[in-house]
Amino acid sequence: MISALHSPSATGRDGRLVFTTPPPGFAPLTDFDLAAVDGAPGLYTLRDTAGADLRLFLLDPTFYVPEYLPAIADEDLAALGASSPAEVDVYVVANIADGTPVVNLLAPIVVNPVAGSATQLILDQDWPLQAELTSEAA
Repeated sequence: MISALHSPSATGRDGRLVFTTPPPGFAPLTDFDLAAVDGAPGLYTLRDTAGADLRLFLLDPTFYVPEYLPAIADEDLAALGASSPAEVDVYVVANIADGTPVVNLLAPIVVNPVAGSATQLILDQDWPLQAELTSEAA
């Protein structure tokens, strides 16, 4: 396992991502579009392309959770067609819990921007499922 994180780059193939397996709760969907939100650095939307009208908000953790350094297993990198963490982008899912913005650090979305492949990992590490975002993080 290798720990590394760099700021996400623009995805290849006009933002189209194909997940290696459907993200949890989204089966059978595997095709999504990733797009930066104008005027909000580090904020992205992930929308299904099948017309199911599903959307997630993703954050670049280097902007909002700079201490976040998940270890990504070699086999997870290989499944995305990558050989090192420098070849992938890592995003965290953001939502609102009890009126507070939180991010899921336990299950990041990892993207190979060159191949257009993605997966949502469930890490075998001590990261919280709901980490509160503070004003210092923005």
